[in-house]
Amino acid sequence: MSEKIVQTAGRAALSEFAPDFAHFNDDILFGENWNNQDIDVKTRSIITIVALMAQGITDSSLKYHIDNAKKHGVTQKEMAAVITHVAFYAGWPKAWAVFNLAKEVYSEKIEELTDKDKYQNTIFFPIGDPNDGFAQYFDGQSYLAPVSTKQIPIFNVTFEPGCRNHWHIHHAKSGGGQMLICVGGRGFYQEWGKDAVELTPGTVINIPSEVKHWHGAAPDSWFSHLAIEIQGEDAGNEWCESVSEEDYSNAVRK
Repeated sequence: MSEKIVQTAGRAALSEFAPDFAHFNDDILFGENWNNQDIDVKTRSIITIVALMAQGITDSSLKYHIDNAKKHGVTQKEMAAVITHVAFYAGWPKAWAVFNLAKEVYSEKIEELTDKDKYQNTIFFPIGDPNDGFAQYFDGQSYLAPVSTKQIPIFNVTFEPGCRNHWHIHHAKSGGGQMLICVGGRGFYQEWGKDAVELTPGTVINIPSEVKHWHGAAPDSWFSHLAIEIQGEDAGNEWCESVSEEDYSNAVRK
């Protein structure tokens, strides 16, 4: 059985002004409801964060509950997945606000031994492991970390400076395509026959099916984006030629 949750914030702040509210907060909400064993505290913490996020509440109360979730076993990776998932239902701006609080709570830094370590300390999502399964379609070193593998598959893809993937096309009879959301560093996205678009944290790129394109890091910056595959009929990916050094240099200069 988990340790009993005890709350005194209500009485500390409102014992004289609103003693009944303080009683309900400390003794009923936390004293009874939070100690109910029908739902474990970790799950209850996640539910509370989702409810507050959906309402747009991003004050100290939400930060308290994120910290509470961390103390009861919600890892940084799990927290990132929860906020990302809820963003699709509650709204993207709310997710950014919550991520700012979560980054403060999950603020432990790894020892900076390499450039990868230093970059990891600047982003919320994990860099993951070398992207060996798709290495033949990348020029330079990339990394892959699953964020969510249920309902909507979401992966964090990280590129070392200068790394980019080959030209490719997301095919589908209907629907399909991909969404990219930059979460760290600086990179570029380019469609065939068009100028490249610079990507910085918060930039969202919607890629329709049947559009030839590439994306990757700037020459002088690491770069990470969430890759979200859009469901479609008979969807598949066609990898094409590499992005030449000349085309890459021209793209990132514009």
